[in-house]
Amino acid sequence: MKNEKKNHWEKVYETKQPNEVSWTQGIPQTSLDFIHSFKLPKSAKIIDVGGGDSRLVDFLIDEGFENITVLDISDKALERAKKRLGKKAKNVNWVVSDVTDYEPETYFDVWHDRATFHFLTTTEEISAYINLARKAVKGFMTIGTFSENGPQKCSGLNIKQYSELELQEQLDGGFEKIKCITEDHQTPFGATQNFLFCSFKRDNLNN
Repeated sequence: MKNEKKNHWEKVYETKQPNEVSWTQGIPQTSLDFIHSFKLPKSAKIIDVGGGDSRLVDFLIDEGFENITVLDISDKALERAKKRLGKKAKNVNWVVSDVTDYEPETYFDVWHDRATFHFLTTTEEISAYINLARKAVKGFMTIGTFSENGPQKCSGLNIKQYSELELQEQLDGGFEKIKCITEDHQTPFGATQNFLFCSFKRDNLNN
């Protein structure tokens, strides 16, 4: 199953350009706004989970953040991001892994995930993700998923939609909700996708 998932994403990044996939953003403004709201120093450890070839890392580097990790299941996605960044790529820790298999060697002040969590559709996958976050996050988390008004599929795969309450309940026992917003994402090909973005604070390191 996990090999199938990896093969799926490798094929996506091998055959499609950024303007051919729905999640592409020129400026990841909402993600940046949430990260800025945590008011952390430039030395803060930030991980972009499922970052692929997102441009969030470009903006974080340009803003002076010094400890950035980008994790994705697809080698090809990360290679594309490295090529785009050129020499700046050496300032990033690149990790190829399914997030549910990831074993971090450090903690993170910010865990950022836009459009990865909603691809986890089984109880086992979701539990593995939440347990990892409890271990790895020392500071804050921001998650962007498809809302109840968003798509039911993405990239040919089923996803799990979330309401604010459902997302909050998943993260109970370790994370305290700060705020949630919904927003419409305009895809490169003119479609609209409704996202739910929530931020959380790690509230009990014993959980």
